[in-house]
Amino acid sequence: MQATTHTRSLALGPVNLKGRSFLTLKDFNSDEIKHLLWVAGDLKHRIKHEKQYLPLLQGKSIAMIFEKRSTRTRMSTETGFSLLGGHPCFLTSQDIHLGVNESSTDTARVLSGLSDIVLARVYSHTTLEELVKDASIPIINGLSDLYHPIQILADFLTLQEHYGSLSGLTVSWIGDGNNVLHSFMMTAAKLGVHLRVATPKGYDPDSSIIQEAQRLSKQHGTQFLLTSDPVEAARGSNVLVTDTWVSMGQEEEKKQRIKDFLGYQITMQTGSVAKPDWTFLHCLPRKQEEVDDQVFYSPRSLVFPEAENRKWTIMVN
Repeated sequence: MQATTHTRSLALGPVNLKGRSFLTLKDFNSDEIKHLLWVAGDLKHRIKHEKQYLPLLQGKSIAMIFEKRSTRTRMSTETGFSLLGGHPCFLTSQDIHLGVNESSTDTARVLSGLSDIVLARVYSHTTLEELVKDASIPIINGLSDLYHPIQILADFLTLQEHYGSLSGLTVSWIGDGNNVLHSFMMTAAKLGVHLRVATPKGYDPDSSIIQEAQRLSKQHGTQFLLTSDPVEAARGSNVLVTDTWVSMGQEEEKKQRIKDFLGYQITMQTGSVAKPDWTFLHCLPRKQEEVDDQVFYSPRSLVFPEAENRKWTIMVN
């Protein structure tokens, strides 16, 4: 958590994230998440609008381990780290052979001596936990099968910019019970956001994460709904959200998944039961069966500001 340690004096409240790894937002409380969003917005304003140069990471390097390819994660990390004066080093699975030619333990120790922080985009969340166990530097989850926390920070920064405040908003997830949804479930209640989830039967979120989301909702006084009816989930919502129906590694399931997700495409008809000011999010890449062009390219769609905000939120990790 490098950038926030340099700018935390600008934020409201005594929050110190120095040396913390960032595997899941489950590990962060309300004040810490709000702090991350505040600093991301502050950096965006200073760098993008005031054209300030802030070499907060001068002389620092980040090792980027990618078992899974990505446009937004790679570009946002490389540009964001560079804007703060740091040096990104990109490693694919062919470059590093994580856990194949070298154990995760040895890789963690080697990278701890060669870099200042590691961002890993991996298939299994267990890989991240193994890296954290043996590394002496912070590890960032760039995506795993269980969580995608850096995406959720960008999503909530986008909503905060658009609506002015997060508390009291209702977000409706309509789609697969995947890693992005899991991160929403670990975060929404802590920000005062109500969460309504519709997934097809058999595609529910992880049961332990459902239990934690219910606990968080009760603790923070928000509403949490889990249903298989997209209309029920969308009713009265401020924000409609979906994601890919077929993630990397699920290609053989594509035909069955598309069949099972019929009726889950987000359209203007879906939005007809939402709040009049409803907006749309998608972490990309997007397929038309998930959301039609009328919604995706409409003024209601925040997907491109959302993608840009990946750059500003990665700076605070």
